[in-house]
Amino acid sequence: MSGTAFVVGGSGGLGQAVCRALAAECDAVAIGYRSNRETAVSLAGAIGPKAYPVRCDLADADGIAAAFADAADRCGPLKTIIFAGGVAIAQPFVSTIAEPSWREVIETELIGFTRVIAAGLPHLRQNSGGAFVAITSVANYAYPPGDALSSVPKAAIESLCRAVAKEEGRAGIRANAVAPGIIDAGLGAGFLRDLYDPAVWETQRRRIALRRFGTAEEIAEAVAFLASPRARYITGQTLIVDGGFSL
Repeated sequence: MSGTAFVVGGSGGLGQAVCRALAAECDAVAIGYRSNRETAVSLAGAIGPKAYPVRCDLADADGIAAAFADAADRCGPLKTIIFAGGVAIAQPFVSTIAEPSWREVIETELIGFTRVIAAGLPHLRQNSGGAFVAITSVANYAYPPGDALSSVPKAAIESLCRAVAKEEGRAGIRANAVAPGIIDAGLGAGFLRDLYDPAVWETQRRRIALRRFGTAEEIAEAVAFLASPRARYITGQTLIVDGGFSL
């Protein structure tokens, strides 16, 4: 696909896999990071000259706009914007979630995504269209207890994707989401290692139609597909990539 892809959260576990997948298809990939510059620089070095690390803090609307402008100036017109950022979230039950925790995740993820949309739309309009893809969660379709803090803002993100798809389609702009199931990467890898007894995860594995957990690369392939011209007639949708967990 032509143009530059900007991956917000590109230094994270899933974000790194998305950057690698898009590098195989795009003219350039901007690796957005907030604090993990070392990882972003290392990933850029592994990908090669078409990758460019750039700081992008979801709490800073002006900073996001500056990051997008920097990437466009350095790498070429932005045609793809991926939202893979978020908060490191535990698995508390709703009854134990205090208001500051709700505010943190909603401010970072949902309000952060509104800032990404606001900064990205002018670029995609100027460049005759393009694609947003947000990484959300299968919890909005098969809710596991303890996942509200993660799934509630991601449900809103999916709704915002549909709004962008409906309102901006006339400009050639598409917006979709990818909802991963249980993934052995990023936060998911930490959960599999540290959260709950192994027997609990074995029970969850048996719930999955394909009888295994997913990989970061499998999520990245779905993201790359929705961002590509192969999905040019798909917009406002959520692609559930969960191995059949939600069936």
